[in-house]
Amino acid sequence: MEKDVLPEENLKKLSNQYDGKLLLEKEISIPTPQFKSLLNRKYFKEIPSITHSKWQIRCLRCNNQTPYLFAKYPCLVCEIEHFYCRNCIKMGRVSSCEPLYEWSGPSFVYPKHKNPCSWGGELTSYQQAAANDIITAIEIGKKEHLIWAVCGSGKTEMLFPGITRALQLGKRICLATPRSDVVRELLPRLREAFHGILIEGLYGASEEKEGKAQIIVATTHQLLRYKEAFEVIVIDELDAFPYHADQSLPFATKRSLTRKGTMIYLTATPRKAEQRKIKRKKLPHTFVPIRYHKHPLPLPKFKTILQLSKQLYEKQNLKFLLSWFKKRQNKDRQVLIFVATIDLADRLIDLLSKLLLEEKIIKNKTEITSVHSKDSDRAEKVMGFREKKLKVLLTTTILERGVTFPSVDVLVLDAGHLVFDEAALVQIAGRAGRSAEDPDGEVVFFHDGKTKAMVEAKKMMESMNRRAGFI
Repeated sequence: MEKDVLPEENLKKLSNQYDGKLLLEKEISIPTPQFKSLLNRKYFKEIPSITHSKWQIRCLRCNNQTPYLFAKYPCLVCEIEHFYCRNCIKMGRVSSCEPLYEWSGPSFVYPKHKNPCSWGGELTSYQQAAANDIITAIEIGKKEHLIWAVCGSGKTEMLFPGITRALQLGKRICLATPRSDVVRELLPRLREAFHGILIEGLYGASEEKEGKAQIIVATTHQLLRYKEAFEVIVIDELDAFPYHADQSLPFATKRSLTRKGTMIYLTATPRKAEQRKIKRKKLPHTFVPIRYHKHPLPLPKFKTILQLSKQLYEKQNLKFLLSWFKKRQNKDRQVLIFVATIDLADRLIDLLSKLLLEEKIIKNKTEITSVHSKDSDRAEKVMGFREKKLKVLLTTTILERGVTFPSVDVLVLDAGHLVFDEAALVQIAGRAGRSAEDPDGEVVFFHDGKTKAMVEAKKMMESMNRRAGFI
């Protein structure tokens, strides 16, 4: 470390670890004396974390420029107060006292792989058309391309040829999604499809932290730590919360893409902004209107329950739900029940368990549970449902998308609640009928007054079925 030029082996390791990242010093696992030496010799570049003047303040990590999302704290080292960004505080505090650092040494060159894909499945004609468009976008360096594909169309499998081509060209790929549950869902599938390639999963609770693999599967929040790192970025579930609601996430995603890189968007429910771009021919896209098993989307049934909100939130009366369980046609299917809030999930689970036990719909309490974003055991519970250890799962919208269960009926309690917008309802309904062995799952929206979101969601699903030739 005392020479002007680092040994090639050390330089390669450092560039692999830090090239394309934007980090605080405490996130760089190099002893302080060695790091200072690297900084002095221009292997790292220092960037202010927060810039501020009389008229403007800005966080350079998340691009927050909203004054009330900044605060001050007393620095014990400088003995003065410093600004820090409240918008991205979950990623570690960024303050005007601590700069960010990016690697300014030689870029790391990822290898080219001749036959990286170990997946042996076949794509349908619609899937293949989408896959071909993804390959073309990557090869010519098209800036962006959207895949608009119905729930259950096999979007992940459509990516495999494009990822294969990117690896053959020696490109680095990031598959990003707004939710950690989707990362946990996708990671084993990608590792199985690309056996010989190092793939890392990055999210808040992940054990993997280095983030130097050629393929990264991550939540979009993790991209706040990257800059011009990936030649290909795939945003899975483009319209999902919080990606569409937090402008720092699209900002970080675009910054993480190299200047000649390609952005691929995947969604079953593009927001109005994307739909307008498509109509104006400003966003290249491929439409996939049919599921991989070539069966139609199950359409939701609307069930009116008088004073439903009062029954759920005040009286906690679930007789209507018990009646559905008694009359349901396929009792072998598991049941996903969606509610609007964590509080409602917590309040209803014990009552529902008691009723289902009394009517012998379930044999014991271990066959039913609830899950939500603040549940520390949510990964284990979702796995238990996937392994069919659970018959009934009461959930908030955290499972509205990105997870696949082969044979479920789907219920939405109080479907008129504001949290259930059009996109959420389409995605929730899309959990049903996803396997070729059972493509007809039942979907029921319980409500005490139809909303525009409910009507538009059903119209969108009917439109998909019409375009696929089912209507």
